[in-house]
Amino acid sequence: MTRSFLSAGLLAATLLTGGCATKKYVQDTTAPIQAKVDQVGDQTNKNGQQIQQTRTDLTANINGVDEKAQSGISAAKEQAMTAQNSAQSAMGKANDASTLANQDSEEIKSLRQVVSNLDDYKQVADLTIPFAFNKYMLTEKDRADLDNMVANASSNKRYFVAVEGFTDSVGSRQYNESLSRKRADAVTEYLVAKHDIPIYRIHMIGLGEEKPVDDGHTRAARAKNRRVEVKVFSADASYTVGQTPPSSSSQQAQTETPQQ
Repeated sequence: MTRSFLSAGLLAATLLTGGCATKKYVQDTTAPIQAKVDQVGDQTNKNGQQIQQTRTDLTANINGVDEKAQSGISAAKEQAMTAQNSAQSAMGKANDASTLANQDSEEIKSLRQVVSNLDDYKQVADLTIPFAFNKYMLTEKDRADLDNMVANASSNKRYFVAVEGFTDSVGSRQYNESLSRKRADAVTEYLVAKHDIPIYRIHMIGLGEEKPVDDGHTRAARAKNRRVEVKVFSADASYTVGQTPPSSSSQQAQTETPQQ
C-alpha cells in the first residue's frame, strides 16, 4: 500500500516536472518568432505609411506641375496674342507709312511741276498806284485803273498777281511797315471783291520804306515812294489784259498833311 502510494507520487512528480519543462521550451522557442513577427508588422506599418506619404507627395507634385503647365500655357497664349496684336499694329503703321510716302511722292511731283513752271510765268501787266501822305484808301481813278488792268483776268487759267505796298521814309519803320500793308490790303480787297480774283492767286506784301523809287529827300521824291506796285504774271501764251494806263501822278501833287 505504501509502495503503491510512493510510486504514484513519484509518477506525478515526474509528470509535473516534465510538463513545466515542456512549457518553458515552447515559450523559449516561440518568443523569438513572435518578436520577429512583431518587427515585421512594425516595418510593414512603416512601409505603408511611407507609401501613403509618397503617394500624397506625388499627387501634390503632379498637381503643382499641372498648375505650372497650365500657367505656362496661358502665359504662352497671352504672349502669342500680344505678339500677334503687335504684328498687326506694325503692319497697320507700315501701311499708313506707305500711304503717306505715296502722298508725299505725289505732292513732291506736283511741287516740282509747279517749280518747273515758274520759269514759264512772264510779267504781262503792271500798274503803280500813288498815295497821299499817310493815306491808304483807293480813289475812283485807282479803281478804274485796276478795272482796266484785270478786266480779262478771269478768262485765263495760269496767272497770279503780285501786290507790293511802300511808304516814304517819314515816320518810324514799324509804322511805315504797317501803313504799307494797309495800302497793299486795299488793292487786294478790291481785286477780290470787285473782280472775283481768288485770294490764292494774289501775293501781297508790305515793304515799308524799302526799295524807294527816288532816294531824294524832297517832297516830290517822297511822293514817288508812297505807292503800291501791281504786277500780273502769266504762263498762258494767250493771256490778255486791258490797256494799262500810265502811272497816275494826280495824287502825288496833293497837299501833304501831318502824320497822325
